[in-house]
Amino acid sequence: MPVPHDIAAETELWDAFAESAFKPEAEPSFCWTQYAGHGPGTELLGAPESALEIGCGTGRALAHLAQQGVKANGVDLSPRMVRLAGDRWAPLGVRIEQGEILDWLAADGDRYDAVYSIFGAAWFTDPSRLFTLVRERLVPGGAFVFSQPPAIPGAYGPQGMYKGGFAGKAMFTYRYSYKPTVWVRHLLRAGFTSAEARILDAPKEGHIGTLIVEARA
Repeated sequence: MPVPHDIAAETELWDAFAESAFKPEAEPSFCWTQYAGHGPGTELLGAPESALEIGCGTGRALAHLAQQGVKANGVDLSPRMVRLAGDRWAPLGVRIEQGEILDWLAADGDRYDAVYSIFGAAWFTDPSRLFTLVRERLVPGGAFVFSQPPAIPGAYGPQGMYKGGFAGKAMFTYRYSYKPTVWVRHLLRAGFTSAEARILDAPKEGHIGTLIVEARA
């Protein structure tokens, strides 16, 4: 059964996150993992002429792609983050729009060579609804790639997550966690022609790794 996302409340949560996460002095950067300089790079996207980041946050990855000549587009739920990141990276040609990702993708008329998420919307959106919409926005052969923390063993499906610990205003959202094989199953059911999912080990033994999932339309 789908969990009851409260989009207005989640928008407030991500606006609060924007206040601490956005650093105007930060430079463009693209990294799939939570460890700087660790893991693969933009080669997972192929060589796209256009790319869409869903849940683009600070926009640093989009800015990096724009510097490589990619037409870089992003969407994020937080109006605050969209204003901050949009203003910061507009001189590079980055376009960022605000919207709830399912509604936004359903209304978007463009198609992209690559769609990706780095600890973004693919982590916080029901894949049974998201993946078909993503596939429809890709050109034939286009890449969909996302990364996020792997599931905690035994904890699968939608998982509630509070912001900033367990004190203060109750602000929460849901993230989605599955075994790699289940992510692949979701993608193939959504119509992707190929998919693979793997867990990349952390650079230090015993630390949290990164789930990396790749699919082709």
